[in-house]
Order: sequence, then C-alpha cells, then structure tokens
Amino acid sequence: MKRAVRADLEALPLEVAPRLLGAQLRTVVDGTEVRLRITETEAYHGQGTGDVPDPGSHARMGRTARNATMWGEPGHLYVYLSHGIHSCVNVVCGPAGTAGGVLLRAGEVIDGADAAASRSGRAGRDLARGPGRFGQVSGLRHPLHDGIDAIAGSEWNGARAELWWGTEEVVVVSGPRVGVAGIAGTDAFPWRFWIEGDPTVSAFRWGRGAADAQAVLN
Repeated sequence: MKRAVRADLEALPLEVAPRLLGAQLRTVVDGTEVRLRITETEAYHGQGTGDVPDPGSHARMGRTARNATMWGEPGHLYVYLSHGIHSCVNVVCGPAGTAGGVLLRAGEVIDGADAAASRSGRAGRDLARGPGRFGQVSGLRHPLHDGIDAIAGSEWNGARAELWWGTEEVVVVSGPRVGVAGIAGTDAFPWRFWIEGDPTVSAFRWGRGAADAQAVLN
C-alpha cells in the first residue's frame, strides 16, 4: 500500500467516493492503533460544487462554523456529531475553494481489533458497520479531532490519522444514500458506493420523506 497525497483528493467527492473503496484509514489515538479497510462511502457536495446542487449536504447553504472543515484543504477529516451521539468521519476532497466530503460509512477492521472491540463493545463484521460505528472504532471524536490531517499524518489533539491506497480490485455498486431526507435520499442522488457482497456494508434505510419522493420519481 502507499500513502495518499493531496492530489488524489482534488477531484469532486462524487469521483473520489468510489475510489476510496478498498483504501485504508489508519488511526493512532492515545497511542492505540486501529486500521480500517473502507468498504462503503457516500459523496456530499457543498454549495456551488459540481453541476447539481446537493440538498443532503451539511454545506448546501454555504460555510458555517459546523462545516468549516469541508471548505478546507483536501485530505483533512471532517468529524461531525450525528444525532448528538455519534462521531462520523468524512474525507475532505474537491477543488480548492469548494466544499466537499466523502462519508466513510463502513469498514473492516484490519488491525487493532481488540482496541476496536473495547471501544465499541462489539466484535466481528459489525465492528465498523455504519458511520457511527466506524467513527467509534477509529477513536476519532467530535469536536476534538475535527480537521485532523490524514495526508500529513501529524499529531492533532492526541491523535494521528493516515489514508492509504491499495492495489485491491473491487466491484463497486452504487445507489441512494442511507437515511438522507427527501429527494437527496433517492435514486436522483445515487451517491452511495459500496463493495459488492462485502459483509461489513451497512443496511439501507429510507430517510424522512425519501420513500415518498422516490415514488414520485418512479
């Protein structure tokens, strides 16, 4: 495997998201290492990014204190809090001056299974199945680690993160994003990508109003 560089992440999130499948995120938090093979991702564009506005993005209305990391340099990690509980990890990507991120929705624990199990109370394929669980076992926490640089790998509030590319060839499947409300969670935005047949991929569920919006599309 080889370390990722910023140039690898300068394309739009919609292009980067499927390429991250099979890549690995290595974290060292308080001296404990965990390595996760990425098996599921979702792309999110910010205001003015790409040809189609993304109504499901945190940055759809522009820059705020919450989403500021999404507007920054590619390769940093946007770590946000979901439902006031779960720390979720996104890889910032996109051309300079735009906002974008790829949510790391699920993964396989390659190294550090004992630490991952201790952090989560789970074992097996469910360790990092879903973005909240992925964030939990990685050890990265909002707001402490929001903005950590996964390219430089430098220490950030007691943690380091590194993104690694591999040579693994995977079969990529795409479809609607999970749990995203309205039109943004339908076939109009098939911006979720996963490795076909991988048991760590999370289950699909409709977001609020998304099933009704899908019925209109059909």
